[in-house]
Amino acid sequence: MLIEKSLRVCEKGHKYYKSSECTSCPTCDKENKPKSGFLSKLSSPARNALIHEGIETLPELSMFTEKEILKFHGIGPASLPTMRILLEEEGLSFKK
Repeated sequence: MLIEKSLRVCEKGHKYYKSSECTSCPTCDKENKPKSGFLSKLSSPARNALIHEGIETLPELSMFTEKEILKFHGIGPASLPTMRILLEEEGLSFKK
């Protein structure tokens, strides 16, 4: 089955194709990627999902269960191991 992609243009005028309803512009995502901190170690969809939910620090991330985090659009199971390691490095963990 072939998935049809549609041409989109972001607020900054970048053109890109997407097959999903996600409005995230790949060019803007690259431009906005943090150079340091835990968010810099996550994929663009996961990073955008956390920022959208107001989560920008590891202590804020530790206030959620893994199950709650997985409900955010843009976060899949592959993101959890990285988040777990980053939390553990700071002596934190997901809420039980």
